[in-house]
Amino acid sequence: MTTASIRHPAKTEHRSRLGWVVLAVGVLVIGWLVASRITTSAMWYSSVGVRSVYVTRLVTSLLLFLVFALVMGVSVALTVMVAHRMRPKVRTPAASPVLARYRELIEQRWWTTSLLPAGVLGLLAGLAAADQTDRYLAWRNATDFGTRDPYSGLDASFFVFALPWWMFVVGFVIAVLVACLVVAGVTHLANGALRAMAPRLGGRPGTRQASSPFDSPAQAHLSLLMAALLVAYGGLQLLERFTYQVSPNYLFTGVGYADAHARITGKLVMAVVSFLCAAGLVVNAKLRRWPLVGSTLVVMLVTSIVVQGIYPAALQRLSVRPSYQSKEYDYVAANIKATRDAYGIAGTEITDYPAVTTATAGQLRQDAEALPSIRLMDPAVISAAFEQQQQVRGYYSFPSELDVDRYTLDGQTTDAVVAAREVDVDKLADKSWNNLHTVYTHGYGLVAAYGNQRELNGEPVWLEGDLPSRGKLGVEQPRIYFGEESSQYVVVGAPSGTAPVELDLPTSGDLGKDQKVTYSGAGGVSLRNWLVRLMFATTNVDANLLLSNQVNADSKILFDREPRVRVQQVAPWLTVDQDPYPTVVNGRVVWVVDGYTTSDSYPNSQRVDLRAATTDSQSIGVAQKNVNYLRNSVKAVVDAYDGTVTLYAWDETDPILQTEMKVYPGVVKPKSAIPSALLSHLRYPQDLFKVQRQVLGKYHTTNPLTLMQNSDLWRVPADPTQSGGKLEPPYYLTIKWPGDSSPVFSQTSVFVPDKRENLRSYMAVNADATSADYGKIRILRMDDSQQIPGPSQTMNAITTNTVVAEKLRPFLNQGSAQAIFGNLLTLPLGGGLLYVQPIYTQRQSSANGGYPALQFVVVRFGEHVGIGDTLQEALDAVFGGDAGGQTEEKPTSPTTNPTTNPTAAKLLAEAQAAFTAADSALKQGNLAEYQKQLTIARTKVEEALKVVK
Repeated sequence: MTTASIRHPAKTEHRSRLGWVVLAVGVLVIGWLVASRITTSAMWYSSVGVRSVYVTRLVTSLLLFLVFALVMGVSVALTVMVAHRMRPKVRTPAASPVLARYRELIEQRWWTTSLLPAGVLGLLAGLAAADQTDRYLAWRNATDFGTRDPYSGLDASFFVFALPWWMFVVGFVIAVLVACLVVAGVTHLANGALRAMAPRLGGRPGTRQASSPFDSPAQAHLSLLMAALLVAYGGLQLLERFTYQVSPNYLFTGVGYADAHARITGKLVMAVVSFLCAAGLVVNAKLRRWPLVGSTLVVMLVTSIVVQGIYPAALQRLSVRPSYQSKEYDYVAANIKATRDAYGIAGTEITDYPAVTTATAGQLRQDAEALPSIRLMDPAVISAAFEQQQQVRGYYSFPSELDVDRYTLDGQTTDAVVAAREVDVDKLADKSWNNLHTVYTHGYGLVAAYGNQRELNGEPVWLEGDLPSRGKLGVEQPRIYFGEESSQYVVVGAPSGTAPVELDLPTSGDLGKDQKVTYSGAGGVSLRNWLVRLMFATTNVDANLLLSNQVNADSKILFDREPRVRVQQVAPWLTVDQDPYPTVVNGRVVWVVDGYTTSDSYPNSQRVDLRAATTDSQSIGVAQKNVNYLRNSVKAVVDAYDGTVTLYAWDETDPILQTEMKVYPGVVKPKSAIPSALLSHLRYPQDLFKVQRQVLGKYHTTNPLTLMQNSDLWRVPADPTQSGGKLEPPYYLTIKWPGDSSPVFSQTSVFVPDKRENLRSYMAVNADATSADYGKIRILRMDDSQQIPGPSQTMNAITTNTVVAEKLRPFLNQGSAQAIFGNLLTLPLGGGLLYVQPIYTQRQSSANGGYPALQFVVVRFGEHVGIGDTLQEALDAVFGGDAGGQTEEKPTSPTTNPTTNPTAAKLLAEAQAAFTAADSALKQGNLAEYQKQLTIARTKVEEALKVVK
C-alpha cells in the first residue's frame, strides 16, 4: 500500500465539516438576498397603496412553484425507487464504467440517487410554473367576451384565458412523463434490467427466438410509462385542434380551408390513435411482448405522417391553391370580422372624398374656425429652444421630443407643447454619491408653450416657465421627484430642524446660496432602522446607505421613480404606452400613462408585431411583442411629487380588464371616478392609434376578395422630413372634419397606395376625452383616378419651389445658419387637403447656443405653394390673397404681459428696434448683423422681464 492511498480520518472529517460550513453560509446568503428582495418590494408596494398586488402574485407564484415542483419531484423520485425495486436478482455486468458507478451509487445511496434528480427537475419545473402566475390568475378569474368562435362554438375567453393555461398544464404533464421515462430507463439499464438480445431455448427444435432486451418487470414498468405518455400526447392533440384559430397560415391568422377540412380532423385522429396505442401498451404491461411496443411506435409515426403531413399538404396544393379565392372566402371573411373587432376598428367610418386641388380666393371661409388652431410649434424640433431658454442650469434637461396637450385659457381651448424640467444626472460635474442620491433629487416645473404662437424672433410664447414657475397653468406644486429621467434612487427627508440639503431653486452661481428644501411628500419607503437600511443596501448593492450621515431614521428612499415603471409594477398585466406626458391637474404636475390590455390568442384575428407597428420617425416602439387583441383599457396617473399611482378603468367593457379587476379588486378605480380636471387632459393614445392605422392599411376593406388579391393596400408613408425611411408619425391636431360644425382635438395620419406616393386616404380619430365621439375613427378616401400629392411629393414641391428657395437662400448660401423643416401637417380644409409646414432657422455654431427659431411657414394646396413669415401670409399667398379666414397667429412682442412700467416699455421699444434691424439685415443677406441684432433684442427682453417681475 502506497502512502498516497492511506486515508486520514481527521482530514476527511475536517473537509466534511468545511463543506457543511460552506453550504450553510451559502444557504444563509441566498436566504438573506431573497428575504431582502421580497421585503423591500413589499415595502414599495405598501408605499404605493397596492400591497395586495404583490401579495397576490407572490403567494400564487409560491403555490404554483410548490405544487408543480412537488409533482415533478415526487414523480421522478418514485419512478427511480420503483425501477430500483424491480432490479433483477441476477444481473449481468454493467455495459460501461459509468453505469457501473451509477449502479454502485444506487446500491449504496439509493435515497440520494432518487432525490438528487428529483430535486433538480422539480426546481426547474417549479420555476417554469411560477412564471405562469399571470396566466393562471387570468384563467381562474376569466370573463366571457360574448363573442363565439364560428368553428368551435366556444367563447373567445376560452382561447384568451383557458387554452394557454391548459396547453401549459398538458405540456408539463408530458415533460413529467418524459423525465420519468428517461430516469426509469437509465435506472433499469444500470441495474441490469436491460440486456442484449440473446437466444432463448425452447420452441421447436432447430429454431431460435429473440428475447426481449428488457427484463419482464422493467418492460411492464416502461410500457405503463409510455402508455401514460401517449394518453397525455393524445390530450395535447385534442387541445391543439383549437390552436389553428390563433396560428398563422399562408394567408392570415386563423382557421383556413385546409385547417378546417384536414388538420383539425387530423388532430382528432391522432388523439384517438394515441389512446388506442396507449391501451395496447397497457395490455403489453401484462403480455410483456417487445414487438407490440415497436408496432405501437410505428403506427403512431405512420399515422402522423399521413394525417398531419401528406393529406393536409396534398389538399392545400391540389385543391385549395388552384381556387383559393372561392375556398378561402368564408374563412377570410371571418378573419376580417375578428380582426376589426379585436383592434377596435369595426366602427371605422370611411367616406369617399372628392378632394379639390384648385385654390381660389376665400376658399377656407367655411373652415375659418379651424385656422387659429393649426399648430406651428413642432414638438420634435423646438426642444432645443426649451433647453436654451428654460433650462436655467446645465443639469436640467428636457426630452428630445416634447408632448402636445390642451389647456382652456380665458374660455378658449388651446393646443400647447409641454415638457417637464427634470434633472439629468449625467450632466452633473460632480457625480459624488451625495450629489446623485441626496442633493439633486428632483426637477422643477412644467414648461409649456403655445402651439400656434411665436415671438417676433421665432421663439416660443411661454404659457408656463421660468424658475420659480410662473404662468397661466396654476402650478402649485412644481417639484418633480418622479419623472422620465428619474432612473436612480434618492434619499430624502430629515429630522425636524435639520438644514435642508436637496437642491430646489438655483439662484446664483454659488451652490451655497441656492435654495434648498426637504421632501415632505407621502411617497417613498421609510428607512426607519438599520435592518431596513441593510436590506436596501443589499438590494441596491450600495454600502453608502449604511455609511452616509445623510441617511437616518427620518429618511425615505424613493426608487422605481419612472412613471412607466411604476404603472407596470402596479399593474403587471398591462402593456404601457411608450410616451407618458406631463400635465397640470388641480395645481399639481402629474404624468398620464396609457395602459393596454393585450392578447395574442384572440380567435381568427390577425397578429401584429407591436414594436414594428409603433415605430416611426419619432419613436422606437414598445417592447417586441406579437398581439392580435388590443384595448386602451386603463388611464393611469402618476403624481410627480409623491409618486402616487392611480389607475382608472377607461374601457370598462373590456373582458380582460374585467378579469384583472377580479384578480386585483380595488386596484383599478371606475371610470366615473376620473376628476373633470384630469378628463380634459386625457387623449387618444399614440401606440393604439399606430397599431390601428397599420391594421387599417389592409383591413379597411370588408371584402374578402379585395384582401386576398391585395388589390387595395394602403401604407403609412415615410417621414419626408427625416432620412432613413422611417414612417411619418401621427400628429395631434385640432381639425375641422368636412361636414362638422366645429373643430375637434384629433390624432391624424395619412396613407399612400402600395408602391406609389400619391395620397390615398386621410385618417383621424377624435382624441378629446370629453367628447361623446371620443375614439371615433374616420377616413377620407381619395379617388384612385385623381392624383392628390402625398407627403414626399409635397416635400419635393416645397423644396424645389422658386419662391421658397429665394426665401431660404440667405440662410443656405451664407453657411452660418441652416434651415430646418418642421412636421408636415395635413388638414382637410377648403374641400381638399391642406399641407402646412413650419420652417425653422438655426445657427450652425453650437458654441453660440444656437437653437431653431420659427422663421417661415409654407403651405401647399393642390399644386399651389405659398410661403410667408406667418401662416396667414402663406395661406393668403395660396388662396389669391384672401384665404377666407384669420389665423390669429400674430407674432407677439416678446413679453409675458403688457406693462405700463416706463423702464420696461423703453427696453421693449429698444428690443423692437433690434428685431426690426435684424429683419432688415436678413433681407440684405447679412447674417452676422442679423445674429448680432437678435442677441441685442433678447438681452433687452430679458432686462424688461426682470423689471416687470
